Amino acid sequence: MAWLRKNLAIDLGTTSVLVFTRADGVKLQEPSVVAIDIYTDEIVAVGEEAKKMLGRTPGNIVARRPMRDGVIADYRSTERMLSYFLRKTMGRSLLRPDVIVCVPSQATQVQKRAVIQAAEAAGAHHTYIIEEPLAAAIGAGVDIADPSGNLVVDIGGGTTDVALISMGGIVISESIRIAGDEFDEAIAQYIRRKHRVVIGERTAEEIKIALGSVQRADAPDRVEVKGRNIADGLPSRVYLTADDLDEALAPHLEAIVDTVHRILAETPPELASDIYDKGILLTGGGSLVRGLDRKIRERTGVDVHYVDQPITAVVRGTGKALFWIRRLNAGDEVLSDATRQQIMNREVLRKR
Repeated sequence: MAWLRKNLAIDLGTTSVLVFTRADGVKLQEPSVVAIDIYTDEIVAVGEEAKKMLGRTPGNIVARRPMRDGVIADYRSTERMLSYFLRKTMGRSLLRPDVIVCVPSQATQVQKRAVIQAAEAAGAHHTYIIEEPLAAAIGAGVDIADPSGNLVVDIGGGTTDVALISMGGIVISESIRIAGDEFDEAIAQYIRRKHRVVIGERTAEEIKIALGSVQRADAPDRVEVKGRNIADGLPSRVYLTADDLDEALAPHLEAIVDTVHRILAETPPELASDIYDKGILLTGGGSLVRGLDRKIRERTGVDVHYVDQPITAVVRGTGKALFWIRRLNAGDEVLSDATRQQIMNREVLRKR
């Protein structure tokens, strides 16, 4: 019966959850938000519907993000959210699926164990863990078994992972808690400080996408921002330009560039030459902020490339790792460097 069991890849992100299946590719992409009635402890909404409730709910309903900085902050809400997404993806199935979930490269063993327990409590049969930068590299089409070096900068909603990858493993990595959510907070604080107007996180995210996304060729010169005036408490509106956005995000972008610089400074000489030839790979939704690639290029002197479909690169790479499931032992919950190397060695022998 095991061969009938479905396998799923999950990108359990701070801002969104993506689910990948072999048959359908990226089958589900929804915000990682849960709305709960605190009187009855029942789920009111999950995903896109719950996100619309952020900042707009009555007193008895709380809309919250159960993930923070790429790891679980609210275990119970994460379990219920995962259970909902698994049911939505699987439909009616007698067999519980095997699941691979990606986590930040610097996640602790306790945090990894929490992800495994939450997924299995939500309905997974066996749960395996893979690091996000490694999954992003696989999703970008990088041959991770190759002995040459690849530098991946994965900027999600809660964390930025910078990792040097070679021979199927992570040589050096660093994870910082500056990413898409921090960008939104910086925009909100900038507007509050400069214009004395308070806005919500949804509005800040919309401003970031409208003015700062590299995917928008028709980006406007300025956008109208509506919020609450601090002075009198009345609704108010101001206008924000691309220059304002650059000023608001500058400290955070510099922190990411500093992290890339530190990783390059620790890179062995042979791998450094590989990176100079190949360039740096940018993945994740947070990497689409305009100007980041230019700042990295100016600081390091290395070319910077966006991968194809950066928002889904991590879950697609995790999906490509699904074939590892059948080659793993029951106790290999974490796809360690040694485990990956053993699997790749078997594949090389099989192809001879």
